[in-house]
Amino acid sequence: MIEICYRDEFLVAVNKPAGWLVHRSWLDRREKIVVMQTVRDMLGQHVFTVHRLDRPTSGVLLLALSAEVAHTLSGQFEQHRVKKTYHAVVRGYMEGDGTIDYALTQELDKIADKFAQPDKAPQPAVSHYRGLAQVEIPVAIGRYPTSRYSLMELTPQTGRKHQLRRHLSHMHHPLIGDSTHGDLRQNRGFARTFDCSRLMLHASRLELAHPVTGLPLVIDARWDQTWQNLVERFHWNGILPAYERVEFAAVTGQDMATFI
Repeated sequence: MIEICYRDEFLVAVNKPAGWLVHRSWLDRREKIVVMQTVRDMLGQHVFTVHRLDRPTSGVLLLALSAEVAHTLSGQFEQHRVKKTYHAVVRGYMEGDGTIDYALTQELDKIADKFAQPDKAPQPAVSHYRGLAQVEIPVAIGRYPTSRYSLMELTPQTGRKHQLRRHLSHMHHPLIGDSTHGDLRQNRGFARTFDCSRLMLHASRLELAHPVTGLPLVIDARWDQTWQNLVERFHWNGILPAYERVEFAAVTGQDMATFI
């Protein structure tokens, strides 16, 4: 089972668990559990992707219930008419509000993007951030006797691959658990100290116009237990009460020979 955040006759939004793929590809044939198949089995009907979340990222994922609605929603995402809000835990003290305007070169996958142009010019990338809370822990993970972390609210204005991860790394405040652009020593120490080895990035909210009615639609996805445990340990309770406390039901296996 997977938590449904919103559902009507045209679309459904779910709270994607960290570590889940949205759908299988020919590169992921052995994956037993994917979001699309789980949701399809729950609803008893086909679903269509309209955007994506990286595998280690948790949070709100929107799916269409028809090809026509999928086309409309995909257009909204492509035209940047959907506001996305993320929450994250980063290394160090990152306070106040600000904007990161830093162009990013295209990240290419060695297999999936082997025919893509490798020398494409950097693409404009803009992210907005807001520091919500900070904490200093008397644990030496790096070269200092204490470790500092910040709870951040992030809003990408553009949609480049791994944009938030790369922008935070550029600011020297890498995301905790980011194995690609983060601090490996910090990730290992954090996992050992706080029993948390996942990427601390959560897609908390989508704001868009309903693809059929045109009315404003706001969809929220609450934090999972890993997030909740960390929030409590860092005494960040009550800062974002709308996102606190959710438990996911046990996940059952799926037929790995069945593909979306």
